Order: sequence, then structure tokens, then C-alpha cells
Amino acid sequence: MSCASKEEEQQRPNILYIMTDDHTQQALHAYGHGLLDKVYFPNMNRLAKEGALFKNSFVTNSICAPSRAVLLTGKYSHLNGKIDNVTPFNWDQATYPKILQASGYETALIGKIHLEGKPQGYKYSLTLPGQGNYYNPEFIKNGEEELKFEGHCEALIPQFVIDWLDKDWDRSKPFAINYHTKAPHRNWMPEEKYLTLYEDQKFPFPKNFFDDYTGRGTAAREQEMEIVNDMYWGWDMKFEKNPFTGNESRLPAPFKRMSKEQMDAWNSVYGSPNKAFLDNKPMGEELAKFMYHRYLRDYLKVIKSVDDGIGRVLDYLEKQGLLENTIIIYTSDQGFYLGEHGWYDKRFMYEQSLSTPLLVRYPKEIQAGTVVEGMVLNLDHAPTILDYAGIPKPADMQGESWRQLAAGKPFPKRDAIYYHYYEYPGPHNVKRHYGVRTDRYKLIHFYHDVDEWEMYDLQTDPDEMNNIYNDPDYSQIQEMLHKRLRELRKQYGDSNELSQQFIDQIK
Repeated sequence: MSCASKEEEQQRPNILYIMTDDHTQQALHAYGHGLLDKVYFPNMNRLAKEGALFKNSFVTNSICAPSRAVLLTGKYSHLNGKIDNVTPFNWDQATYPKILQASGYETALIGKIHLEGKPQGYKYSLTLPGQGNYYNPEFIKNGEEELKFEGHCEALIPQFVIDWLDKDWDRSKPFAINYHTKAPHRNWMPEEKYLTLYEDQKFPFPKNFFDDYTGRGTAAREQEMEIVNDMYWGWDMKFEKNPFTGNESRLPAPFKRMSKEQMDAWNSVYGSPNKAFLDNKPMGEELAKFMYHRYLRDYLKVIKSVDDGIGRVLDYLEKQGLLENTIIIYTSDQGFYLGEHGWYDKRFMYEQSLSTPLLVRYPKEIQAGTVVEGMVLNLDHAPTILDYAGIPKPADMQGESWRQLAAGKPFPKRDAIYYHYYEYPGPHNVKRHYGVRTDRYKLIHFYHDVDEWEMYDLQTDPDEMNNIYNDPDYSQIQEMLHKRLRELRKQYGDSNELSQQFIDQIK
């Protein structure tokens, strides 16, 4: 039971936490990476213009379910227990929604959570089972009742948010909503109205698209996340069969979920280019160009639907007079490769998947157009949300509030961040690794069935093409990074012994 008075409750800010899945900084014009030559997503851009953009926002473990567990608990994976997409998540542990709820907030979780079990800490939840589906998806209400809806996932989720606010939210209390989208997670099946969007748009290859991984270690060479060699012809490229073998795709696209009208709309756009491909199968660079553009266009199309949804929710809040007292946090569970190194997916500690967008709008404290340079982690979101709600951070939460940074106030900046990825052996074959990143340098240790170190100077080598570990010119930097890595592992309670326990557990 909350001890806050009604007047105090009304003054406390509402909290809208928007999390997409696999949206990367390269796919947001506000980050200026050069891929997008204009504003593709105006509502996300609005958040950047009217609030703060964090340039150096990172994750502690670049994979879906563990990232969400870190968000909820404010603890590293080795302490919250969710190290990969397979191990169970313990909902009985402390989470920030539970703390908000106990303090008088009305809480709701709507969209993707990707953590098995009945969600705790929410008055209401309507979640996708597992990864969920784009077309005609099922949702689970309050962890118990499965419901099926007609339509596209990214049109449904924002409407569910609006419906809860409009019909179920007790307006005598502040709200805290986890509004989580499926997009742009694989397999990128666009909404009908956006099937033709970007189809005429040409995108240049990233300059290291044809990376041969010279100078890097075993992990970069043995991964299975290359667009040309590892994408599925059904699931990713949207063909009925493998064009080169005639065999069924390893994972077919879920076309059977679609109605006849939806399938007809799909075929009216994808049928002709697919036929042209089959009639004259490209090879070499032309094949790479086709696959890259099919992937990138579909990826951007589903984000367009996400942006529409955000706009609808913002419009609702504005019309209801709620916008100015609502903290809006926009982020993703991790970054993603859009052809850098020839890749898609995430997992590695390299920049594109380590970093993630973070935009925050709260005009009562945050000046429009603020750019935050300090390094923050998804580990910090839980204590920050509690900070905005006026609730002290629990002693066992490992993150730190970025509230002062967003407000442009003097605040001690991190000098380094710590990362640890575990899911190996597993999908995409990315080896286990941990490491440290400062504002300029990065040190990574790949372990388990290898023992290899990589080190990068992000100022002279932002694309991480030149491993300088053991370069004598960087010997002092290398020593400093090893020292800082040991300190961070001790600070966060991680160790080689813990890593071995997780290896044994997965075996």
C-alpha cells in the first residue's frame, strides 16, 4: 500500500518506457551514422529533438532475453540468473516494476518480454509468447489467457497501450508502462501498407561489408551471422524454397498465418522481384546486393510501423494533457548489424551490437536538443526510473541513475563499461567473451574453447578492423585495460569461476 498522498501521487511523473527489439543506432537519422540520408522515423526524431540523445548508450549482454532481465533487475546477467535466451528467468526476484507498484504506481507490460513465466510487478500484462509473430499474433493476458488478434503486431501493440490508458488506468495514480515492440526483430515482415516502402531505395554497402576478418581472431571468422552465407531463404529472404537447391528453406517464412488478403498484398510486391531472381539468379556481388537490400528494406519497413505506433501514443498523451508530466524513454534491447563486417544479428562486443539508441523526453528537466556524451548502460535504466519516481535505489542494484546526465547537470562520468556474453555453443556461433570499453579503447577476451584477446583503438579504428593486442606501441594502454577489466569484474562480482559454473550449468 502506498503511503503517498493523492496530491503527491498526481505530481509524480508518469513513465513510458518504450523498448524495441534489435533497433540499432545506424538506423536512426538522429545518430548521424550516414545510412539514412533523411528522417525516416519522424516520431523517434521528435523524441531526440525535444529531449536528450545519449550518444554512448550500451548493453551488458547483447541478446534479447538477458537484456530484458538486466532492464528489470538493474543487475548483470550473472546475478539475475538470465545469462542467455535458454536459461529460465526468476520472476520472484526484485524488479523495478514491483518497486514502483508497491510505491503506488499503476503498472502495465504490453508487447514483447521474452521471459517465460507469469510477469510479476504489473497490474496488467498483455505479452507476446516468446518472440511472437508479426501477422495475426497471439498474446497472453496477465500471464494466463492466450488471445489471438487479427492484424499486424506493430499496429496492435500501440493500440493496446492506448486502450489500457483509456479504459483501465486508475487516474488517481501515476502510470508506468513497459511498451515493448516485436520489431525490428527477425524475420522483418512488414505491415501491408508499408510493403512497397523503400523498394526503390538504394543503400551503399558498409565499407567493411566484404570483411575477410584478417587480423581478428577465431570468433570473427567462425561466427554464423553473415548476410550472404547464413540468412535463410524462407525466414529472411521471403522465398518459398531455396532458389539454388530447390529444397525447403531451413526455416520457412510463416506465410500460413496470413489471410488470403494479406498474402495477396504480399505477393503483389514480392512476387515480381522473386520471379526475376529465379529467372536469372545473381552471383557474387550482385547476389550480395540483392540479399542486403531485401534485408535492409524489410528491417526499415517494420521500424516505420513502430514509429507510427509511437506517434499514436504520443498524440493520445498530448490530447489527454498527459505528455508534459510523462517521462518517455526510447531504447532497444541491443544494437544490430546492418551489413557491417557482412553481418546481421548482434551478440558481439563490437560497436554496432554493443551500442543501442537511447532517447529521453521530459521537458520539466531535460532541455530540448540535449546530447549526452557520458557512457550509460541498460543496467542503469531501473535505478534511473526509480530515481525519477522518487524511490531510493535498492542496495543490490548495480546500475547508476543517468537522471543528472540527462538534465545536463555536473555528474561523475563513467570511465569504462563492462560486458559479458554467454550463449555459446548456440545460434550464430558467437563465442563467449567479456571485456571492457573506455571512451577510446576496447579490450575483449574470447574464452571457453579458445583463449584469445582483441584490443581496438576506437579513435583511429572505429570499424574495429585492426586488432592491436600486443602491439608494442599500445603496451601501456593494454596494461591499463587489463587492470581496469580486473577492477570491474571485482566491482560487479563476476569471475572465471562463475563463468565455469554457467558452462557446467548449460552442459
